[in-house]
Order: sequence, then structure tokens, then C-alpha cells
Amino acid sequence: METPPYDVFEEFQTEDVMSYNHAKLTYRLTKSLGQYDELFDILPELEFDLSHGRAKPDVAICLPGKANWLKDIIRPTTPPLIAIEILSPRQALSDLTDKALDVYFPSGVTTVWVIIPQFKQVTVLSPTQQEVFTDGTLRDELTGIELSPASLFQE
Repeated sequence: METPPYDVFEEFQTEDVMSYNHAKLTYRLTKSLGQYDELFDILPELEFDLSHGRAKPDVAICLPGKANWLKDIIRPTTPPLIAIEILSPRQALSDLTDKALDVYFPSGVTTVWVIIPQFKQVTVLSPTQQEVFTDGTLRDELTGIELSPASLFQE
């Protein structure tokens, strides 16, 4: 019996281990975004099957949907409005920027936030520009969502 071909590299995940800081940032981020729960779905660690590939942002901000508790959706196909990625300790920054350029933006995601814990910064990417935030208030013009990067990195 012949085994079916399997491409090991297709399933390889560069984010192989969730770290303490990564988990803490995911929690603080979803907690901070909780104030927008009535306007958007705030969805941590949900994998999407997008038009240009699969992606699992650390946090996705989506238009609100209606939960069907009898029939769940495993991989939504509607892209999030904002995909938030937190750089993991063993992950290359280029993994996240490549994902933004090759998967998120061509699939219709409007903004990608890349959080770099070591530098206590949030870089906001759009298809045409990038802006770095370390303090002050990050404000997404499309959604009106505001976030204080400094609040994520409190000691």
C-alpha cells in the first residue's frame, strides 16, 4: 500500500511554542479590545481559510456575526477587518510581514497590527504604509478602535 504524498513544509508552523509574554499580550489585547465587543467580534487564535491562503492571527477583529451553537464554523472565509500578530520568540519578523503581504492584504484584510514585544511596539501595516506606535494612542480609522500600546506592556 502506497502512502499518499505529503508536503511537510506546507504544514510547518514557524510559531511553534506559545511563550509567557505572548500569552500575556494576547490576554491584555483581548481584554483591552473587549470594550468594542458590541460593535465587532474579537476572536483570538481563530484560523481563517482566506482567498490567498490559511492564516491564524493571534487576534482577529471582524464584523459581528451570529453564533449558531448547533453548527459551528471551523475556518471562516470572510477576512477580518484587522489581523493582529504578536511576534513569538522563535519567529522571524519577515514571517509576519510576508503573511500580511501575501495572504492578508490580497484576501481583503485592511490592516495588520504587528506587535513586537521586545521593543514594546505596535507596527500598523496597510497595503501602502506602515506606522510604529510605542506610546500615545493607536487609532484605526476604519473601525474607530483605539488602543494604548503602553497599556499592553505594563510591568
